[in-house]
Amino acid sequence: MDISKKEYSRISKKHSGKSKLYKTIPKAYLIGGFICMVGQFFLNLYKNTGLDDEQAAAYTSITLILISAVLTGFGLYERIAKHGGAGTLVPITGFANAVVSPALEFKTEGYILGTGAKMFIIAGPVIVYGTVASVVYGIIYWITTLF
Repeated sequence: MDISKKEYSRISKKHSGKSKLYKTIPKAYLIGGFICMVGQFFLNLYKNTGLDDEQAAAYTSITLILISAVLTGFGLYERIAKHGGAGTLVPITGFANAVVSPALEFKTEGYILGTGAKMFIIAGPVIVYGTVASVVYGIIYWITTLF
């Protein structure tokens, strides 16, 4: 099927729903803010138990990842994301969801070829890019400190 850009644009506009920014932006803000508030709650909780800042931050990250993975497993994270949109992309919970969702989707193919192979289908490129970028930045930093 060969259509022009103009025709594609017309068809796209015809079938696209109107975005209700006055609704979606506040909802994303509230959901994202709530996720951050939960993270702050756990950070304060862990600090009050006597953990230092670094340990409390690590336990907070672990807790948020666990909560996100469990909610994804029960199908609740998707429901929250349906209403919260970009607000659910708060980095650590969104990343956990991006890892768990494909793993659950392909579990019928087995633990190795399904869950194991598909777990990083979305998150994999992010991990690879982050690793490569950190190595390149490290080399540049090392070179600049030599001279």
